[in-house]
Amino acid sequence: MRRLTAAALLVATATAGALAAPRFDAARAWRDLERVVGFGPRPSSSPALERTRAYLVAELTRVGALVRRQRFSVTGPAGPLELTNVIAELPGRRPEVILFGGHYETKPFRAFRFVGANDGGSSTALLLELARVLARAPREQTVWVVFFDGEEAHEPDAVTVPLWGSRHFVADLRRRGQLGWLRTAVIVDMIGDRDLDIRREAASTPWLTALIWEAARGLGHGRHFLDDTLAVVDDHVPFLEAGIPAALLIDFTYPPWHTAGDTLDKLSPRSLQVVGDVLLRALPEIEAAIQHGRGR
Repeated sequence: MRRLTAAALLVATATAGALAAPRFDAARAWRDLERVVGFGPRPSSSPALERTRAYLVAELTRVGALVRRQRFSVTGPAGPLELTNVIAELPGRRPEVILFGGHYETKPFRAFRFVGANDGGSSTALLLELARVLARAPREQTVWVVFFDGEEAHEPDAVTVPLWGSRHFVADLRRRGQLGWLRTAVIVDMIGDRDLDIRREAASTPWLTALIWEAARGLGHGRHFLDDTLAVVDDHVPFLEAGIPAALLIDFTYPPWHTAGDTLDKLSPRSLQVVGDVLLRALPEIEAAIQHGRGR
């Protein structure tokens, strides 16, 4: 047996830790995506969305996340709706919270069958796998992974998005006096396109966006994270309005958006892998920024 010096032991331990570090598994995320799309159209208050929610809760509970359903009612132009956000908490060593979120429902259409493989499905699968990965390694900050209901308008012809789930979530934190816990929010939407082009969202917090883009360049994914900007209204907006640094990752150059063509064949596990890896690479830098006084 070879005796290791203290320095060699530290190197060996660090190497073993790096090798054992949990990784984002795009194949598993893709299986989640297939499962979610298999439920069919999943508009708010639908049985298919309830089945999706049950699947999420079961998978999140299995990895030890603290899961709760946040139920609330809204009144849209067509009448009352019962909505449910799904919140998975992964406790860290510190109480400050970093949130990863996205909507998990689909927009309802009467004229065609809309399964929302990218628009609702891809973010759901990515967030579920991200929660699995983060649950397997101790974190400095607490992480919330949140699946928002009601991002989409419930009327097929509506041109605005109500953001019901994220607005309720922020309002509930404020009502409970817990808004100060939340330091940053990173929202993902439509990130499964096989031709992945994510532009900087114009209203997103610059320093947070910069950390994510630096992580992408560091991993060699700069060609998928472009430097031009695009303004998009999505679930990051209520956080920005509350003074919480927030960033949106979205590939809005997606021709099948809100059409019957938003199906699995337009997507790629590779895109899920790219975005998952970038978020995991950026997370320690986001944590460090928070500890140095950035964030809310």
